[in-house]
Amino acid sequence: MKVKDSNGTPLSEGDSVTLIKDLKVKGTSVTLKRGTLIKNIRLTGNEDEVECRAEKVKDLVLRTEFLKKA
Repeated sequence: MKVKDSNGTPLSEGDSVTLIKDLKVKGTSVTLKRGTLIKNIRLTGNEDEVECRAEKVKDLVLRTEFLKKA
């Protein structure tokens, strides 16, 4: 399984990524801003998604189409 960011760069466990778009987090009032650095991602069974922690949100799942490797 190859997990890739929005530019096609391969991602691996523990990488840091940057958001390329403002994202609203469902179920909260938090909006993650474009350019937010997210460290230490975890790969999931789905190649379009990664798990991570960002700011006040734990156990967040982000789609790789909104990420760029830092």
